[in-house]
Amino acid sequence: MHPSQVLFQDQEQPTFLPVCDHYAGSEKLMLKSMALQNALGAVFDITFDCEDGAAAGNEVAHAKLVGNLIASESNYLQRIGVRLHDVNSPYFEQDIDLIAPVAAEKIAYWVLPKVDGVEQVIKAIQKINQYATSSRQSPAPIHVLIETHGALANAHQIAALPQVECLSFGIMDFISSHYGAIPSSAMRSPGQFTHPLVMRAKLEIAAACHRFGKVASHNVTTEIKDTAIVAGDANRAGIECGYTRMWSIHPDQIKPIVKALSPRTAEINEAITILIEAQQNDWGPIQINGRLHDRASYRYYWTLLKKAQRCQLALPDSALILL
Repeated sequence: MHPSQVLFQDQEQPTFLPVCDHYAGSEKLMLKSMALQNALGAVFDITFDCEDGAAAGNEVAHAKLVGNLIASESNYLQRIGVRLHDVNSPYFEQDIDLIAPVAAEKIAYWVLPKVDGVEQVIKAIQKINQYATSSRQSPAPIHVLIETHGALANAHQIAALPQVECLSFGIMDFISSHYGAIPSSAMRSPGQFTHPLVMRAKLEIAAACHRFGKVASHNVTTEIKDTAIVAGDANRAGIECGYTRMWSIHPDQIKPIVKALSPRTAEINEAITILIEAQQNDWGPIQINGRLHDRASYRYYWTLLKKAQRCQLALPDSALILL
């Protein structure tokens, strides 16, 4: 039996996505991001922004631009999503109506910002599917920004929705919604990893995602010149908070995020050794270097190899056979 059949007999396999989600909201930045993605490969996703990251007052032309770029031949990797206006905006349905007919087949996912709860997410998904599924075999995945009190309170219900594959933490709006009760220093490091209310939100989102096999995507780092800060934030997001994906808002942030959230060579080699031995013993318990391993640890190491594969790290044939 394939490892995925043995190790996930009683549960769904987790979702695997590129570890970096790069946002671009202008034509210049969109084109630059597409060129970089085509050069590096699908090690990061791109989200074309119709909301906060885009200029106001030119919504129709911007949505048409987004649709045309996603539908273009340059998007041959088909790892570009769209952040729509929020569901209460008059531009929400307009975005879908202008983008979906042109680009629905090649859209990797739709992002819903500023939702207030699970019922609002359900209605938004229904509206997206109404516009955008006629030319697809299956509905496009949905990513939901958790940045309001209501969305955080409903994080587990939202993560449980089948079409939702990712929850992202919108730290700026979340802190702003506290009207000064959380200091602005919590929008950046080290405060974002020490303030109790911010950490509570991060951990609740991550827990909801892992409960239902979805991807937890960490918030932005506002520091765009010092890549060491970006890498440090990504490391802490992964190690301390359980996030497997992170936003980028500048091209220089992409590589540090990808490196920080990719499995290390030593971890990969350990995983290969353990999984090969496990397979040779029909996935029963084994002992390596005085440590016991069984299917619980096999799931961990197999997932690690899947992450390495998604990050396009070089893997030996012995590992590829396991995947």
